Amino acid sequence: MARLADYFLLVGYDLNKRGSSIGQGRILQRFPEKDWEDNPFPQGIELFCQPSGWQLCAEKNPPTFFIAVLTDINSERHYCCCFTFWEECAQNVIDQRDGEAEEDAPLPSAAQLYAPKTLVLVSRLDHPEVFRDSLGLIYTIHTDGLSISLENVVGNLLTCTIPVTGGSQRTISLGAGDRQVIQTPICDSLPISNCSVALLFRQLGITNVLCLFCAALTEHKILFLSRSYQRLTESCRALLAIMFPLRYSFTYVPILPAQLLEVLSTPTPFIIGVSALFQAETQDLVLDPSLQIADLAFPPSSITTSTLRMQDMEVRAVFLRLFAQILQGYRCCLQLIRVHPEPVIRFHKASFLGQRGLVEDDFLTKVLEGMAFAGFVTERGPPYRSLDLFDELVAYDVQKIQYQVGSQKNLMKHVQELAEKLYRNENPYPAVSMHKVQRPSEGSYLRPQSKAFPLLDESSIQWILDQAAAKMQNAPPAVRSEKKCMVPPGPPIAAIVERNGSALANSNRRLEVVRNCISYIFENKMLEAKKLHPAVLRALKGRAARLCLTQELNLHVQQNRAVLDHQQFDFVIRLMNCCLQDCTSLDEHSIAAALLPLVTAFCRKLSPGITQFAYSCVQEHLVWTNMQFWEAMFYGDVQNHIRALYVNSEEAESNMDEVEEEERSALELAAEQCRLWPTLPREKQLELIQKEESTVFSQAIHYANRMSYLLLPLDTSKSRLLRGGAGLGDTESVTNSFITNSMAGSVAESADTESGFEDSEVSDVANCVVRFITRFVDKVCTESGVTSDHLKGLHTMIPDIVQMHIETLDAVHRESKRLPPIQKPKLLRPTLLVGEDLVMEGLRVYLLPDGREEASGGSLGGPPLLPAEGALFLTTYRCIFKGTPVDPLVAEQTIVRSFPVASLTKEKKISVPAHLDQYVQEGLQLRSCTFQLLRVAFDEEVPSEISESFRKQLHKLRYPQDVHGTFPFSVCLSLQHTAQPRTKDKNPSIKTISKNLVKNAKKTIGRQYVTRRKYSPPSRDLRGSQNSLEQQGDNISVSEDLDRSTLTISTLKAPEKHSGGNIAERACCRDYQRMGLGTLSNSLTRAKNEPFRISTVNRMYAVCNSYPGLLIVPQTIQDNTLQKISRCYRQNRFPVVCWRSPRTKAVLLRSGGLHGKGVAGLFKSPNTASTGPSQTDSTSLEQEKYLQAVVTSMPRYAEMSGRNTLSAFPSAHLYDSPDKRQPKLGSLMKQVMGGKEDIRGGKWGSMRGSGRLSAYGMNSDVGTRLAARELLTPHQNGGPSEGALTPRRAALYIIGDKSQLKGVKQDPLQQWEVVPIELFDVRQVKASFKKLMKACVPSAPSTDPSLSYLRTLEDSEWLLQLHKLLQVSALVVELLDSSSSVLVGLEDGWDLTTEVVCLVQLLSDPYYRTIEGFRLLIEKEWLSFGHRFSHRGAHTAASQSNGFTPIFLQFLDCVHQIHLQFPSEFEFSQYYLKFVAYHYVSNRFRTFLLDSDYERIEKGVLYEEKGDRRSPQICRSVWEYMERIHKKNPMFYNYMFCPEDGEVLRPYSSVWGLRVWDYYTHEALSEGPSYDWELLQANQHEEPEKNDSSAPQTKRKVVWPSYHAPRRFQPDAITCLLEELQNLEMDLRPVPERWKEAWDKVKASHRTEVRHESRKSSALLMSSSVSSQRHSLGIYLQESGVGSTLNLNLESGPSTTSTPTGAGKLGARNSTSTLYNQFNTAERENRSYEGILYKRGAFMKPWKPRWFVLDKTKHQLRYYESRTDTECKGVIDLAEVEAISAGTPTLGSPKNVDERAYFDLKTTRRVYNFCAQDILQAQQWIDRIQSCLSDA
Repeated sequence: MARLADYFLLVGYDLNKRGSSIGQGRILQRFPEKDWEDNPFPQGIELFCQPSGWQLCAEKNPPTFFIAVLTDINSERHYCCCFTFWEECAQNVIDQRDGEAEEDAPLPSAAQLYAPKTLVLVSRLDHPEVFRDSLGLIYTIHTDGLSISLENVVGNLLTCTIPVTGGSQRTISLGAGDRQVIQTPICDSLPISNCSVALLFRQLGITNVLCLFCAALTEHKILFLSRSYQRLTESCRALLAIMFPLRYSFTYVPILPAQLLEVLSTPTPFIIGVSALFQAETQDLVLDPSLQIADLAFPPSSITTSTLRMQDMEVRAVFLRLFAQILQGYRCCLQLIRVHPEPVIRFHKASFLGQRGLVEDDFLTKVLEGMAFAGFVTERGPPYRSLDLFDELVAYDVQKIQYQVGSQKNLMKHVQELAEKLYRNENPYPAVSMHKVQRPSEGSYLRPQSKAFPLLDESSIQWILDQAAAKMQNAPPAVRSEKKCMVPPGPPIAAIVERNGSALANSNRRLEVVRNCISYIFENKMLEAKKLHPAVLRALKGRAARLCLTQELNLHVQQNRAVLDHQQFDFVIRLMNCCLQDCTSLDEHSIAAALLPLVTAFCRKLSPGITQFAYSCVQEHLVWTNMQFWEAMFYGDVQNHIRALYVNSEEAESNMDEVEEEERSALELAAEQCRLWPTLPREKQLELIQKEESTVFSQAIHYANRMSYLLLPLDTSKSRLLRGGAGLGDTESVTNSFITNSMAGSVAESADTESGFEDSEVSDVANCVVRFITRFVDKVCTESGVTSDHLKGLHTMIPDIVQMHIETLDAVHRESKRLPPIQKPKLLRPTLLVGEDLVMEGLRVYLLPDGREEASGGSLGGPPLLPAEGALFLTTYRCIFKGTPVDPLVAEQTIVRSFPVASLTKEKKISVPAHLDQYVQEGLQLRSCTFQLLRVAFDEEVPSEISESFRKQLHKLRYPQDVHGTFPFSVCLSLQHTAQPRTKDKNPSIKTISKNLVKNAKKTIGRQYVTRRKYSPPSRDLRGSQNSLEQQGDNISVSEDLDRSTLTISTLKAPEKHSGGNIAERACCRDYQRMGLGTLSNSLTRAKNEPFRISTVNRMYAVCNSYPGLLIVPQTIQDNTLQKISRCYRQNRFPVVCWRSPRTKAVLLRSGGLHGKGVAGLFKSPNTASTGPSQTDSTSLEQEKYLQAVVTSMPRYAEMSGRNTLSAFPSAHLYDSPDKRQPKLGSLMKQVMGGKEDIRGGKWGSMRGSGRLSAYGMNSDVGTRLAARELLTPHQNGGPSEGALTPRRAALYIIGDKSQLKGVKQDPLQQWEVVPIELFDVRQVKASFKKLMKACVPSAPSTDPSLSYLRTLEDSEWLLQLHKLLQVSALVVELLDSSSSVLVGLEDGWDLTTEVVCLVQLLSDPYYRTIEGFRLLIEKEWLSFGHRFSHRGAHTAASQSNGFTPIFLQFLDCVHQIHLQFPSEFEFSQYYLKFVAYHYVSNRFRTFLLDSDYERIEKGVLYEEKGDRRSPQICRSVWEYMERIHKKNPMFYNYMFCPEDGEVLRPYSSVWGLRVWDYYTHEALSEGPSYDWELLQANQHEEPEKNDSSAPQTKRKVVWPSYHAPRRFQPDAITCLLEELQNLEMDLRPVPERWKEAWDKVKASHRTEVRHESRKSSALLMSSSVSSQRHSLGIYLQESGVGSTLNLNLESGPSTTSTPTGAGKLGARNSTSTLYNQFNTAERENRSYEGILYKRGAFMKPWKPRWFVLDKTKHQLRYYESRTDTECKGVIDLAEVEAISAGTPTLGSPKNVDERAYFDLKTTRRVYNFCAQDILQAQQWIDRIQSCLSDA
């Protein structure tokens, strides 16, 4: 029995301590006045009566009731029930208040001031409704003036006693005619929640409550805010209820007063409730109407709580079931340490997580480490105690929970059963007799009170209390009966693991392999054991195999000792290390625990009397330095010995069955002992306590020895203790701290023992180990209850144990050094190129896996190729690794990985994994921009000085001081040592070079004008022979015409026309002549007819040193004008012509970006006032003349007079009419410039701004005019209006940076237009490439899904940059094809500008898609026009800080993308592009050195002296090298090459259409990079030598994709036929015919046969299939005749009916130029699902019906006004969708629609609200959209 109420208080407003701020309250009366002995009076209750502060009120509020909870020092909670009402203040108080200067608002009148008064009841019992009724009864007696003594009521209340628990029902009366029924709970361990849990979920929602639940379990701070005090208490009560069976042990204050708000700054976790008045900026989470009446003392009677209470119990049942699922099997992991005098229990956390397969679960790990779970173990760990609902659920309902996982019905049934039990616990008697408690009359609190609440007679109440105390003394003491029993253990945890599938068991076959290997070892069948060893190592990745190994090894231990020979010992040690390396330091699967007794059992004899045990060789594992592991091991062994103690004692006393006793667990025996403990005599109890303490003490000594075995290193003279960290010796480190890098046994030479430092070092190691063991012993002995005397004895004993073991280890270490060393594999030497010299001999290293799955063997099956053991070589050209795999199954293979030194981008030291090799010291990671990664670990035989020297040499080679220090210069110097020195100057003056340059160009151009022919791509054989003859004549004439003292253009013979001797200027001149671009001077005969000329203004490189010496400019522009214009452009790179369209005669110009003054002059602002002529104006005039000359040079615009309008255009021009091409161009222009019109669908639809790359700038005027959307609207006087200009197309478009052209206003009379765009800059390219390298070649495997290959590839934005480059290039191609010239001037003109103009020429001109033309394009645009190869490639030390920026590689990737889409349009193969990409950064050749022709001339690189004889093995030019290979092998040739004459390519540019270049991802570990051809041939010659053996030879060869290059071992059919033909010719004649000649013959003869067989066929055998395939896969859009609407046409063959009529030859591609435009919305192919949905407009717009179309093809959701509407009103990109959820109707939503028909679509931009016509349609839409999202 317990008191219902401990104290009753009357608390009022303290009038004596009032002030301008918050007032104070004081206790007016308290009963009883003396404290109870068992329950002292809690102080500070007056603060909790008015938590927001004591204040006078202007109006009389209704009475309120709430309960505050106080916690005393003993963690007992006191419930303070506060009933507050308001009374009128006295008149003198009001007058005083009026006279004070108050900051508060003025009160209306003195008569309206009211002071609060509170009736307080303090109790340790939780019966809120009884307390509410009791205090309400007292208030009713006072208010209604009932003739009942308040003293008797208060006295009866304080003397009432009720049972605490047991499910009893008690009826009480306070003497006022009332009757109240009190029900006590059946089980007091279950929390009482009433309706608090259901209310919490209703107010905060499920998600927020679950968030609070997780925060409470993980010990976070939780703060509740509410306007209602009672809701604060109920919310805190609810949170504790759902945490059951865990108990909250931190600060718990449901209602915190205002004066104690500083408690919120405490660093410890808490659950606190605060009034929302103190957080003005914090909004209420939920505005619940019930908050208004939550605190009323007499709430309305209409509120019913029966359904709410049942819902409360069901929610609690769900959480109770959750904890039962999480903690099921926890009793299997309890460790019993002591039984008497009190049970001491510890929880084995690692074992629980490991057996349940929840090691990676961070949340559960934090819960198990928290204080709440520690209290759970303390409370529920004892094996003999009373049970409750949770114990029964965990023990008996586990099977039921398992079967209910898949059945919703059974699950709900079980939840309802649990809820019924919880409800019955709180309400054991549902049919309760009616309460009878008088309540005040309605509105009584508003009546004026004649008198205040009276002070009670203290003597009367004290007399009642004394009478009750006298009765209690005579009554017998109430004994609380507890039904204690043994706690059921529940099912074994193994069943749970199997059900969860968390532990994947090894197959029986793998376990059998492990058993066989162990048997072979102990039977001394070492050869058989070696064969099985790799399979055993792979099997030991699984937990079951590791456990099997420990069991098998244990079988071979006899009498705690197993002596092995050296081979057996090495095998066992290797298996033990492999077993331990895959275990974490927690040892969650008890692998290390099982091996711990074995490492002290297996040993070998080193010499007579000296034995080495296994523990000295398995110390390199973190588990031995983990304090938690040792504690778990210690407690486990103590439990076994305690169990054996009581099993033996029971066997001695009884004759029970032994088998039955063996099955009883330690907890069951402990439960039995706890039951018998009160019946044992005192002597027996003391004896049992002494035995248990002796058991713990002996185990502590045993573990001190074990820990010294595994913590002291074999070589104690070297302080290798815990390499990399001093945590072991840190006395301040906590128990669960992880100590990195455990101690290692060393076989290196010992330190000089004569140096005098040995003793101090040994002492340091010994002290660290002693401190660690002492800390362990202190902890476990304190927890186990060992006496202080025994503990002092242990402290004395530990240093002696450590010192004795050190002396033993010294002898073992001396003998172990005499063992023969392990034989290491021989180092393989790499094959070197001619002129390549070794800088450093091979350093023995291990090549580590780098994250690429192919190399690890995991993705393809089979043994892993890496790690590999070999040597790292550094040469003057490359960094090479060559070795063999560590895995014995593939140890016969050779691993080669190399990269050019010049391509090194990053070098750093790395930490080596401890499990790789026991003696590896440090590592190095080298990353190359050729997508090679050398991640190596140096062997122990490589000193740190040598590895540091390697790094310095590598850095010196990578960044030489000058370009002459690079490999192509050094190799030539080394080969010229034996040659005679020349007296001739290698670097003649610039003036001499310029004279010869002009003379040679004149001869070349003048002669070639006579023999010029139109280029014809299909006739490859004729073109080759004609060009050869022409080139031969050029060489002869130039050689004869030059003086011997000057530099020559070429010294090669005619067949070597592609060699490095051909200078770039001459190549440019040949290309200009081919296009008919200009003459060199006005004296030639063709000068008058040519619109352009070749200017020599830059022959001295004085105007622009990054431009070539010869430039194409308009004929009418003089050289002095060019010098003025150049000042307006960045780097003086003024506009020059680089290509002219043979069809439209439009020209492509390139320049640098405009300076600020150039922009201001070119586009004059109308607001700028001109004060007079200036230099800027003259420059602007020259610029305008220059651009006008470009416009005039085009025949189409030269005929027009003045205005450039459509009316002035010819009615029919070439192949296409302007009006038909305008819509297409307008759409393209708007897409590239970021326009918002016409962006739905189409290949350009994905070109939109994003947060990662800024959107394109927009100039709507250009795009609108191009789209011909401005119609001719007549003015009022009959003329056209000013706003409606005639649609026109500009003669010249200037594409520039948006930042430079900001604020520009176009002059309508000018004939050129500005296209401001915002592409990425060089810094973005550099950053993107770094991320691309990490995506394609990660440094280590990653299990994080956010770092997966596709995710990191997307984050790199590399494909997005390619997409934008191709898009801009396609725009320029369309403009040129529509007879408009284009000037590209981006940034400085040597990066992005070069990329764009090269891609435009490649797409527009078939000549550049040949091998010869592509080389010429690179020489002209990249080399001659000054791309900064050395600067962007960081070739020298001066440019080291700039880093590597792959502008040229990005261009090659764009060409690769185009090549994939048009394979028959390119003469060269994909391998050709990879070859150029590799050698552009390799620096093997001089081709891509330096930044401009000017620098190349200065360094003597551009020209060579006449008569310079080169070695046949050395090529200074990559073109010469590739030409030599091309003559021998067709690897650079594309057999599908069959171009269409005059074809303009228009590729897909959307990101989804681009592919990752396999150059980035593929490697062949058998040979390394395949771009140094001599090395490949050397490897081929080595292979036959390996096959020389007596074994039978076979032609079959296993090709491994990750090891070999499959294309080399199985080439295409044509290559095989050509090689077979060459072999046959070798038999017939000594010199076979070259492959190209044979191929051309076959091709010509086949063309003749086809022509004879069928003249109707228009396709060749070798090109028709490819051509038709491309046509069938492409989607072509043909322009219709109305507006800009396009019709979709998906071709199914080479012929189609949609060919435009007036398109001529170009029309054969079905108007491919429209490829980029929009899809027609009327087409059905892209409508996956459609229908009507109501959509709510943004920003409070009404709901409107719209016709929605779900398009899976383009991954978007479009909507229209109606079904027949063709214009899309909006597009929702499904890639931005984050979630689909159920919606709710809002204001203005459709009527008569079910609430479940609403759903919301959340994107990254906003939330869309939809409403379907019914529930079925809504569900169909949700399913369709989710299906589309999952397919993506």
